[in-house]
Amino acid sequence: MEIQRESIFVSALRSFCKVFFSVFGIFLAFLLISLFYNIIGDHSESPTDAKTNVKYLPDANGNREVSVSSPVILQLNVHGIIGDPKSVDTKMVEHILLDSRTGALKNDRVKGILLHMNTPGGTVVDSDNIYRMLKDYKARYKVPVFAYVEGLCASGGMYISCAADQVFAGPASIIGSVGVIIGPFFNMYEALGKVGVLSKTITQGLDKDMMSPFRPWKPDEDASLKAVTTFFYHQFVDIVADAKPRMDKEKLIQEYGAKVFDSITAQTFGYVDYASSSRNATLLALLKEASVDETKTYQVVELEPKNEWLSNLMNSKSPLLTGKIEHSIDTGAPCIRDQIAYLYQPI
Repeated sequence: MEIQRESIFVSALRSFCKVFFSVFGIFLAFLLISLFYNIIGDHSESPTDAKTNVKYLPDANGNREVSVSSPVILQLNVHGIIGDPKSVDTKMVEHILLDSRTGALKNDRVKGILLHMNTPGGTVVDSDNIYRMLKDYKARYKVPVFAYVEGLCASGGMYISCAADQVFAGPASIIGSVGVIIGPFFNMYEALGKVGVLSKTITQGLDKDMMSPFRPWKPDEDASLKAVTTFFYHQFVDIVADAKPRMDKEKLIQEYGAKVFDSITAQTFGYVDYASSSRNATLLALLKEASVDETKTYQVVELEPKNEWLSNLMNSKSPLLTGKIEHSIDTGAPCIRDQIAYLYQPI
């Protein structure tokens, strides 16, 4: 009997065809999904669609009972750098607050907000936006807002905590840093000149290339930046002084400044109301303020942003569709380094 042997070329060609058509099939499937998504996308999503998912957290007794009618405490986490979309920013908080009045939480089920703070601060814009959204929410829906610091509550975190009626801090917490920062700026003009590198920037408008690192800096070139940071600093001080009646405003400016303190010292100076506390103690105090019976069923929920991987994929943000892979190097610098910030960033 004669055995038919397949040549290496034919075998390799067959394997290549299998791989090619498998990959082509996957690509075609994504393409069809993309077309379908684009066709129905403008009609399937309404402004009232939830942007978050409900996550049930332990109450003061460690229970996570699910109910469709019991009162709810919303835990809103302010973690990481404020203004970083991967941590917390204006858009994320806006979605959380809007979704807290709809869907499973409609009919005024949310009776209070527990801010869980662990942040070094962030952008002036996002800190101020979140602070004002919380103030508006509290006034509109007549709900108390309490804050619990578990770790760090500095600068922009302090700013946002001023929206809370009371602030509690854990025993290992660090609080403070009322100040504004932008930069640092570097000047490479002399170094570049030594190696024979010249540069030219075409501008229109006085000081359009302000603080350019490629030419000598002019006297008082940073005057407008100083004026802006001064404005935001005084705004910060006024908000803290108004929200913290035990705080000595003059000492805040002249002594405390942008320093940070342990929770007991922070309580003494008026930054927080209760030091060496706990989340449960904060939660129980909030329940009392919100007139929620702690002996009956209530829920603590967190609203997590939905994973929008499909939307990002269909909007050509994925390397599968763009054919581009972006490489980045983590330098350790904050993602908001080019913005004016309420940020605790010890050198």
